[in-house]
Amino acid sequence: MRIALASPYDFATHGGVNQHIEHLRAEFQRLGHEVDLIAPIDGADEVNERGFHGFGGIVPLPVNGSVARISFSPYLRGRIKDLMSREQFDVVHCHEPLMPALPLMVLRYSRTVNVGTFHAYSETGRGYYYWRPVLAHFHGKLDGLIAVSEPARDYAKHFFPGEYRIIPNGVDTSAFTKPLEPFRDLMDGRPNLLFLGRFEEDRKGFKYLIKALPWVKQVYPDVRLVVVGAGDSSKYRDRIRRSGIVENVLWAGRISDEDRARFMASCQMLVAPSTHGESQGVVLLEAMAAGLPVVAGDIPGYASILTSGQEGLLVPPESEQALSVAIVRLLADPALRARMTSCGVRTATEYSWPKVAARLLEFYTEIRDRKIWVLGRAERRKHLHVVLNRKAGRRA
Repeated sequence: MRIALASPYDFATHGGVNQHIEHLRAEFQRLGHEVDLIAPIDGADEVNERGFHGFGGIVPLPVNGSVARISFSPYLRGRIKDLMSREQFDVVHCHEPLMPALPLMVLRYSRTVNVGTFHAYSETGRGYYYWRPVLAHFHGKLDGLIAVSEPARDYAKHFFPGEYRIIPNGVDTSAFTKPLEPFRDLMDGRPNLLFLGRFEEDRKGFKYLIKALPWVKQVYPDVRLVVVGAGDSSKYRDRIRRSGIVENVLWAGRISDEDRARFMASCQMLVAPSTHGESQGVVLLEAMAAGLPVVAGDIPGYASILTSGQEGLLVPPESEQALSVAIVRLLADPALRARMTSCGVRTATEYSWPKVAARLLEFYTEIRDRKIWVLGRAERRKHLHVVLNRKAGRRA
């Protein structure tokens, strides 16, 4: 099968949707399929290499508490039109298919089976609300609809009704289950909490974790919060100093994928205090695969994959008190952490990329067969109409 995977986001920038696409490409290729990527790319006007079609004109766009880097090149329309005319794809799979502007152009000029995966979840949906009359046309060009979680499905379905299949984000379980040496500096007997993500974004709830840490420190004076992720930590340093937790926070900065797993092997739990805007939470699945219990904000995206009391604990968002209580509870109960570890590993295996890719390929085939049948029925009706008209003409 010849498959095109299209992303709206700059492929030179690290992000969840692009990671999702890269894992899918690798898994599909492993199974013998030919896969092309279509995406914006910073630093180039246009790239046409074997298996990758990149388009420049990158601009930042505020989206759901974050910043998306998308292509708004004036040449995009013509170049996408040429690409879709030139290539003969069996399936075109657009991720965030209603995001401007690349997926919309791909859908406009695609003449094959079109599938769209909706990744996002938001409490407001202003973009969909105001642009719904325009986007409805492009939504109608999708033959198959996918959402990565129930919250993502409900969000998309509220504005664009249809039959959505839930096929989640995957996780590279092999990267987190293989034996890795922990960081020696962190193996000094201190309890380690791991925060992993873009801590500068308000929706990640990092400030509530900083507020909770002094409460945890009262019970565990040597507790250490390991903060992994790129960003400017200076905005938090005054608060950390005033709270007396300077020695309890370690800033690790941006890290490699291998070190990501090593940090998980070096900590007692992952803390993900996000307050909103998460459609699923891949980092939670990664932590489960690595054997880490999770303390997370009780928001729809996280609750769709984590059952409180099984793989970890869900706490009310924006509550440093509830967060601190949950952290202390897990630190104080190694047996509970061990049970959550076992449960989390089992849950994570259900989200492995081979299983996700197999479900997607099955969906592609189902949608393709359905489209062929619908087109065939239309042709049969057209033929019957011609025959009846001929008979009516002979009788006249």
